[in-house]
Amino acid sequence: MLRSVGQERLTGSGEDPRVTELRAAVSRLRRELAGHPAEFPDRGIAEDELAALDAMAAGGRPESPRLRRSLLLVAGAIGSVSALSSGLRDVRSAVDLFGEPPRHP
Repeated sequence: MLRSVGQERLTGSGEDPRVTELRAAVSRLRRELAGHPAEFPDRGIAEDELAALDAMAAGGRPESPRLRRSLLLVAGAIGSVSALSSGLRDVRSAVDLFGEPPRHP
């Protein structure tokens, strides 16, 4: 697919492949979390932030600082639940696709 300088490469569906990857990773972790039998104190926070990540991705062009903030909250909420570590790693990898936010002097 041809593109102009500065434009993101799009998939056949017209969606940025980074967004596609983020949505898939968030969806998988949400399913894993929903199926996890144990309750833990910050489960609600994890669920809310995963919903926020999904909403940002659905919007089409999420902002890296906001993605990273939500990732940090999810990691803090479920970080000690080893059964969810693979899904969390996938979400982190997907967030990393959006790169670092630009630095302002």
